[in-house]
Amino acid sequence: MPPLRRSSTKARAAGLGERRDPLEDEARFLRSWFERPLVTGAVTPSGKMLARTMASYVDPRRTGPVIELGPGTGPVTEALLRRGVPPERLVLVEFNPDFCRLLARRFPGVTVIRGDAYDIRRTLGDLLSEPAAATISSLPLFTKPLEQRLDLLNAAHDLMQPGAPFVQFTYAVVPPIPARCEAGSYTADRSNRVWLNLPPARVWVYRRP
Repeated sequence: MPPLRRSSTKARAAGLGERRDPLEDEARFLRSWFERPLVTGAVTPSGKMLARTMASYVDPRRTGPVIELGPGTGPVTEALLRRGVPPERLVLVEFNPDFCRLLARRFPGVTVIRGDAYDIRRTLGDLLSEPAAATISSLPLFTKPLEQRLDLLNAAHDLMQPGAPFVQFTYAVVPPIPARCEAGSYTADRSNRVWLNLPPARVWVYRRP
């Protein structure tokens, strides 16, 4: 797919194509939520401050692909690109076919995979040529039982380098995956609450020691 025209030098440097329209994106999210509430999970895209907070846990100097689960209309993708992650290193896993087409137009050079992010091993298959540097998730984890959330966390860590972060946001006051692990298979840290997001959210970061 040929690159689209970019609106500025800054956009070109970040690997951005079609410009985001926040109102249009909110309408897309709302429509998707009405159609599939348990799949979309949120009625609006992540705000800029929340997206920036999530991206801040990714070190662009660390080699390897960066996996994004449930990118939606791409606010976190944009934040990752602006942080300095090259588009060719981004692998986006999205279930909604309309969002997949939008992401491909909006972010030339990224890899967009339509598939089930909760079955990440099968969805990505042999796509990754090396262990990932990070996984960023905007999935509505609380719509799934805890066992499935833990399976996703373990599967993501199996695809990543040791110590690489699994980054997940939540609107809830409790962690989407338990912060304490008796078996010691992962550690968890949290950000301050992002009050400027609507609704306010918090970012949790899980690592396998």
